[in-house]
Amino acid sequence: MQEPDSSGGGGIMGNLTLNGSSSGQITLSPPAVAGTNTITLPAVTGTVLTTAGGQTISGTTTVSTLNATTIQVGGNQAVNGPAFYATASTSQSITNSSFVKLAFDTKQFDTNTNYNTSTYRFTPTVAGYYTVTAQWFASVNAGRIVCSIYKNGSNYIQGTGIGTTSNGGSAQIATGLVYFNGSSDYIEAYAYQEGSGATTINNSSQLSYFQGVMVRGA
Repeated sequence: MQEPDSSGGGGIMGNLTLNGSSSGQITLSPPAVAGTNTITLPAVTGTVLTTAGGQTISGTTTVSTLNATTIQVGGNQAVNGPAFYATASTSQSITNSSFVKLAFDTKQFDTNTNYNTSTYRFTPTVAGYYTVTAQWFASVNAGRIVCSIYKNGSNYIQGTGIGTTSNGGSAQIATGLVYFNGSSDYIEAYAYQEGSGATTINNSSQLSYFQGVMVRGA
């Protein structure tokens, strides 16, 4: 092992080599950069770090438990991004020949508290790309029936269908991939039908719902 330097700093110049109890050596090499860096070891017994296989952790990272054979997480990963699923507590009347916002006022889940049950709006606070889906079901005798997803107040994704008989039912769905900036971008679900009068949407959670999940970071 090298002796401390003579500069008065009490440190060790160059590499530090530790000899094994029977054979082998471990060499600690400081980076060739100016400044002082500190490594703090935990006050526990055990293996602190192994680089077998070549792990890299960078950026601002908090790791509480890490025990796996292979871990590969690069940039632009959703990992644990926002997801929501909303339904309606009551049936809703939809007037004919106009787009009406769907009142999905009940959250089945909302992992990041980004869905508002008063405005029926999803505003994720994590930028990225999301798969979103809206569906409504009703007995409609109409020439044109539409489910749409509005982004920032404008029709963005539109799914359409044909009219059904007065005794039948029709589930209209709109789904697609939407980019959110993580601050101001939001989506809402809308319904449109061209019947002779208003129609009532079934509020069954299996038939009428609004959902979304982050699939990739920005």
